[in-house]
Amino acid sequence: IKIYSLHVDCKVTSRFAHTVITSKIVNQANESREATFEVELPKTAFITNFSMSIDGKVYPGIIKEKASAQKEYDTAVSHGQSAGLVKITGRKLEQFHVSVSIAAASKVTFELMYEELLKRQLGKFELLIKVRPKQLVKHFQIDVHIFEPQGIRFLETGSTFMTNELTEALTKVQNETKAHILFKPTVDQQKINPELDETLLNGDFVVRYDVKRGAAAGDIQIVNGYFVHYFAPHEMPVFPKNVIFVIDRSGSMAGRKIEQTRDALLKILQDLRLEDHFSFITFNRKVVEWKSSLLQATAENVASAAGFVQTLSASGGTDINRALLTAVSVLDKAERLPERSVSMIILLTDGQPTSGESNVEVIQENIQKAVNGKYTLFCLGFGFDVSYRFLEKMALSNGGIARRIYENADAALQLQGFYQEVATPILMKIEMQYPENAIEGLTKNNFKLFFEGSEIIVSGKISNELDLLPVEIKAQSHMSDLTLKEEANVKEKEQVFQNQSYIFGNFIERLWAYLTIQQLLEKSISAQEEDQKTLEAQALELSLQYSFVTPLTSMVVTKPTGQEQAELANKPTEAG
Repeated sequence: IKIYSLHVDCKVTSRFAHTVITSKIVNQANESREATFEVELPKTAFITNFSMSIDGKVYPGIIKEKASAQKEYDTAVSHGQSAGLVKITGRKLEQFHVSVSIAAASKVTFELMYEELLKRQLGKFELLIKVRPKQLVKHFQIDVHIFEPQGIRFLETGSTFMTNELTEALTKVQNETKAHILFKPTVDQQKINPELDETLLNGDFVVRYDVKRGAAAGDIQIVNGYFVHYFAPHEMPVFPKNVIFVIDRSGSMAGRKIEQTRDALLKILQDLRLEDHFSFITFNRKVVEWKSSLLQATAENVASAAGFVQTLSASGGTDINRALLTAVSVLDKAERLPERSVSMIILLTDGQPTSGESNVEVIQENIQKAVNGKYTLFCLGFGFDVSYRFLEKMALSNGGIARRIYENADAALQLQGFYQEVATPILMKIEMQYPENAIEGLTKNNFKLFFEGSEIIVSGKISNELDLLPVEIKAQSHMSDLTLKEEANVKEKEQVFQNQSYIFGNFIERLWAYLTIQQLLEKSISAQEEDQKTLEAQALELSLQYSFVTPLTSMVVTKPTGQEQAELANKPTEAG
């Protein structure tokens, strides 16, 4: 079974990435063989299309509501249970895997298409392409086309498998607003050494970039009546933070996890700013406060905290409820904190609540009542014994986010990286306002905090014949209350994307649908049961309308007669 052509074609238009992977395989044996298509794609992406064509006949993937697809599938395969075609394979990726039996000398072409909105983190966008053909490929090619009307500020490529020979196969052409990256290694360049037929191509191919930012009130782009508004202020004073680290030191944290936690906390302590205030609470069955109040991050206090962190050891149960309530009360009682400051609690745990209150619903309710919107709660789940759903719901209900920390060698870096993302809040209470009667389907437009290096994205549909789209942004900065205003000329903005040969269709409409589905799903996590059903129904309708494989839909992959008739591709979630 030989892959004779593998092409990854990616078009990024204004952060929205549309990727098509085409693999062509021939069976050179003189009997039928299994041909496999295995691709890793970012977890943040939605698959939008898949097809196989065998000797000219096309077998498409059909996207349906998950429940009805599952029912059909169970009927078709009344006994044998297939594992589904998509599974999570790591921190950032999930794997799509399908096999089909093809006759001697037959050819099959697999084509997978997925889309995602690139998220700005720590000042850059990252496009990740996983490369792992497992054999030498005669025609191997990665094409990345980027079009950013705001202008490309910097662009870099990186990879985990580059050699000097392979670097020669990489070309980068770039002007003010466009870039084309081509990676096209010959068979000889792909080889680990000239004698062996083993491939070097195994790992990540990454493109990182950022855009130029001019207007204070962000940048608006419009295509076919849909708009997107990007807002990423920079070089603003940072709010002082009041941060409490709530660290699990129960028995299951013993060994490598507690070591990695210590390493990460020691680095994080160095990153605190002088005007920040901080404290630690550690917990197992018992809850221990390092100090009874928040301390300013002076050199002396940071050194003393480092001494405390180095003594952290792990044993015993897990009382998450009391640990978090203690953290809230420390913030409630805090005095002499900077007037305009941001208060946050960062919880790190690797297990289920086993001591004290162990009913997760009661814990969620207690914490939400205690926090009462005053503070932001971030929940980091270490490994796979945590109830990720519980942590995610608790974080989202209290203005924060949850993140899984994978038990790898780089766990300390993952913890540090998370801290860096939330270390520099520069705006709070951000309201993005648009004319009420002229916009439909507006995505989330109120944000509790904005962190340096990230980006706020709002999208919607301009309902009537507007000539000008006025925008007003209200927010609080460390120094003052801000009001920023901007007016977008609809006709002019529409011109920007005319006659761009590599724009894919109504990309802002698809971006709007992608963002809306993501936000509906996120909202449903912390919603009451009744609202949950409504939110999911809306997300399902959009997923079907725009053909996205989301946690609410399934793709039914059909195969030639005589083979296992249909298989399902579902979207895995971090909560499982």
